[in-house]
Amino acid sequence: MFMRLVQANAKPSELARLRWFYDDRVVPTLQNTRGCLYACLMQSVRKSDEVISLTLWENQSHATAYEASGLFGMLMDEAKPMLADSTEWRVELSRDLTLEQVPIPQEPTVRAFPIAVMSRDLNSHHPRPPDLFLRIVSVKLKPEKQNEFQTLYLHEIIPTLHDTKGCRHAYLLMPGGQNPEALSITIWETKEAADEYEQSGRFAELVDRVKHTFTDLFQWRMKLDHHQRETATSDDITVDRYYVMAAKRLK
Repeated sequence: MFMRLVQANAKPSELARLRWFYDDRVVPTLQNTRGCLYACLMQSVRKSDEVISLTLWENQSHATAYEASGLFGMLMDEAKPMLADSTEWRVELSRDLTLEQVPIPQEPTVRAFPIAVMSRDLNSHHPRPPDLFLRIVSVKLKPEKQNEFQTLYLHEIIPTLHDTKGCRHAYLLMPGGQNPEALSITIWETKEAADEYEQSGRFAELVDRVKHTFTDLFQWRMKLDHHQRETATSDDITVDRYYVMAAKRLK
């Protein structure tokens, strides 16, 4: 399987209309697109104007064909009035030597990943809840430890999540090659269930089991933190949390 993540910033006043657009235009289009299995629109907890469209595909070739067909570009053009024109300003010197602010266009970011490990529905005996919640955990791995991390995810992380109340699905995304990043995406029945998982210490325990596979920069930071206050690095674990605004299983 294959996953695409399209991240954009919405105009705050257009969030409701964007949700309607996703249900009314994006989902029906994807439903008629070969190979698309699932689609959902998410809103960031930390930055309410940040939205992500997550789609699952049978394989990479179907996702590539969808983008090459022009359908993705057409939908993005229709959504553009609901998206922020610019989120960043650059100050530069004009020809008459006066300072002026120039907007930097905000373009949606598209990321695509093969799914290295995925769970079955961990709570398939429960009906699908109306208020799904999603966590994305990003880690940076040593190249020689990528296979070990994948094995640990399959044999230790997924069984733990299986025994965790409220967790519905887990996906491990690994680009492979020289890209050190791995993404763990978990889908929860409610925000409260995800909060309880974090507060219980289970997440910290799982990180402790696999942290030896993380990059040397992360290991250095962990050692440094024993002697002084916390230090941020580009290789730190990041945890992003999202409300699911709209979701549809397509096949």
